[in-house]
Amino acid sequence: MGFSNAVNLTDGLDGLAIVPVMMSAAAFGIIAYLVGNFIFSDYLGVHHVPGSGELAIFCAAIIGGGTGFLWYNAPPAKIFMGDTGSLALGGALGSIAVATKHELVLGIVGGLFVVEAASVMIQVAYFKATKKRIFLMAPIHHHFEKMGWPESTVVIRFWIVAAMLALIGLSTLKLR
Repeated sequence: MGFSNAVNLTDGLDGLAIVPVMMSAAAFGIIAYLVGNFIFSDYLGVHHVPGSGELAIFCAAIIGGGTGFLWYNAPPAKIFMGDTGSLALGGALGSIAVATKHELVLGIVGGLFVVEAASVMIQVAYFKATKKRIFLMAPIHHHFEKMGWPESTVVIRFWIVAAMLALIGLSTLKLR
């Protein structure tokens, strides 16, 4: 439920949420395939979850649907995801993480969403305590916009961070 809301908070700029969702889905597609295959899960030393390899197809569907959506959501956006899309995609990623027994890896792979949600929680808590703000605006992607970064710069840099976090999350499979 928390990850669902984190993706929703991230969906504030054109194309900002969908590409990190697609990267997270790609990482979890690989994870789902590996933990669903007894030979690979045994080699990597991770729990074998029978049937979870089929979640890789669901992850591929998220990537395919996200690619089609991005075509119309790229700046200037003609279609917006809204709560229905962002909450559903965040819930789907959270469910895949639970089904594959890799909930902690979701915090790494989806670290961008975690930072976005944390920035809102920190801003609200600090403002209630001190009546001052830490960020110029929350979620943090709006803070960078207020600092003068163009929207495209914020979006592309967040995509780069999401890609790095997805790779770091995948690398945890062999670090056990």
